[in-house]
Amino acid sequence: GIYAKVDATSAYIADWTVGQWYYNGVMYADEREFRAALDDPDFVRTPPNIDGSWTDTEDFGDYPDRDLPPPVSVQPYGPRYKLDRKENFVSWFGFEFYLTTAQATGISLFDIRFKGERVIYELGLQEAMAHYAGDDPMQGGLEFMDSFFGMGKSEYTHGYMFELVPGYDCPAYADYLDTEWHQAYKTHKMPNSVCIFEYTADYLLSRHTAQYSVTASRNTFLTVRSVSTVGNYDYTIEYVFYMDGTLEVKVRASGFIFAAFYTANNTKSEDEYGHRIHDALSSSIHDHVLNWKVDLDVAGPTNDMVRLAIEPMTKTYEWDQPEQPKRNTMHLVEYPVTEETGLDWPSNSGEFYIVYNSDEKNAWGERKGYRITSGTGMGSTPHLTILNSTTLGDSARWAEHDLWVLKQKDTEPRSADPLDYFSPYDPLVDFTKMADHESLEHGAPDTEYDGDLVVYFNLGAHHVPHSGDVPNTLMHTSSSSVMFIPHNFADRDPSRQSVQGVRLQLQGKKSGGFAGEWFVGDESKSLQQEPNGDLLRARSEGKGNGETTARYFGATYEKGVKVPLEALEPDMSGYVSHIDAVAGVNFTGFGRGEAFGG
Repeated sequence: GIYAKVDATSAYIADWTVGQWYYNGVMYADEREFRAALDDPDFVRTPPNIDGSWTDTEDFGDYPDRDLPPPVSVQPYGPRYKLDRKENFVSWFGFEFYLTTAQATGISLFDIRFKGERVIYELGLQEAMAHYAGDDPMQGGLEFMDSFFGMGKSEYTHGYMFELVPGYDCPAYADYLDTEWHQAYKTHKMPNSVCIFEYTADYLLSRHTAQYSVTASRNTFLTVRSVSTVGNYDYTIEYVFYMDGTLEVKVRASGFIFAAFYTANNTKSEDEYGHRIHDALSSSIHDHVLNWKVDLDVAGPTNDMVRLAIEPMTKTYEWDQPEQPKRNTMHLVEYPVTEETGLDWPSNSGEFYIVYNSDEKNAWGERKGYRITSGTGMGSTPHLTILNSTTLGDSARWAEHDLWVLKQKDTEPRSADPLDYFSPYDPLVDFTKMADHESLEHGAPDTEYDGDLVVYFNLGAHHVPHSGDVPNTLMHTSSSSVMFIPHNFADRDPSRQSVQGVRLQLQGKKSGGFAGEWFVGDESKSLQQEPNGDLLRARSEGKGNGETTARYFGATYEKGVKVPLEALEPDMSGYVSHIDAVAGVNFTGFGRGEAFGG
């Protein structure tokens, strides 16, 4: 818990000086004053923060409740997506896209199409920032801009994109891709650092129980996933594709928290910044804000963004009765986004942020669009709490709102640059010069805007670490996501043509729909035909005094399969890291025994 002020502004080491010293809430002018205080018999020493088994991330003990392995997912018949490894091209149930990686930021996706129409031209991480607060000289001014360390390469720079652990980071049946980066005239390869797989969730995509039938559709989705370890944190980043055309961008964080010394000094304010989590360790509050770029081209490049608000109102209708002449209700009000601006997620989720193509409409005359919304993580995605950060300067102004709507410009390809870390008050990419309130009204006088917009959105968390973050932060409590959901993009739910499911026909004649009838007759008819011509396999099963006929849409499993051990517990003998050394980041710093928070 000793901190020293070092003046290292000179290019010559001989000119470096050590000035003030800080210990246990007291600032000392110089080394002499600090040494004199140490000799004082009343000097209060803080307890040491000693590493030990309490920081171990695993417990190999025998416990009765884990003497059987957990359930795992298997894929008996191979993948249903198509993967061109040479072109890094993927297609799956109407989705098509290309993927690539960058040294600084990892995976990006390009030319994302659904059912033949482009939805997104570019989607990729721009920066990952963590900003701390505390009452010591380190925590009080600590921030990281992780693209500087490299989230898409693998070498000893504290920034890594490691080989994924099969069966753990991704299902054993996933396809694993290698990534490459170039440095010092050499091409380097990291094997198995990206995975692609289909997964069937433990909850349905849709279901309905009607008077005479039950219909259930499985929720199977496609995931592209990678893991970037930057110092103490591991970020699992994934792109999830759903059968209705929805795309989700998600991040989960784990690893060791960067903590502070706990001094138990009543004159200090350390309890303002975290909780005591061990003998001499305190957590440090911090914000994670990860910025993504999405260049939306919804059914083409000419788009508009609107805020579709759900607002209360009082209105009199013609059918209202004299005893209740006015009705309290709600309605939709559309507010066009007419200039470059930052937006926050609305209170009570009372607005929809929708990107429309006004020139392209569905069969019902509605504009084709995609809605942008906070997704399936821990509540709404956050932005930076600190106002006008004196540490960040102008290097991360994109973190001040949840999302930004800007005019697309080839001269503004990204929101951040790794070198911004070194020059926060004069960054190489100054986001304030990009978000400068230019007009977003295409066709308006005195504007060159052609309708091609770009959105920058943030994921992350307000992290208040507690005892449950020891030894590692848990992913299910530190995840966030943003979803892009079709909004009148199709004429009806397109997943009906892709999902696999079942309809259980109960006793009776009517189907689960709200129109038409379905006659349940001779059970020897193994094939039934729906009014739209689709053939459904039928299987009858006795149930009580009646009979339930199961009719399936999409392929079903017709016989059992033998599962090899590799599909359940992959062989780890070939796992490699291709790293000469890995920083031993833990609660006591970079390597055991060093005295600062880890």
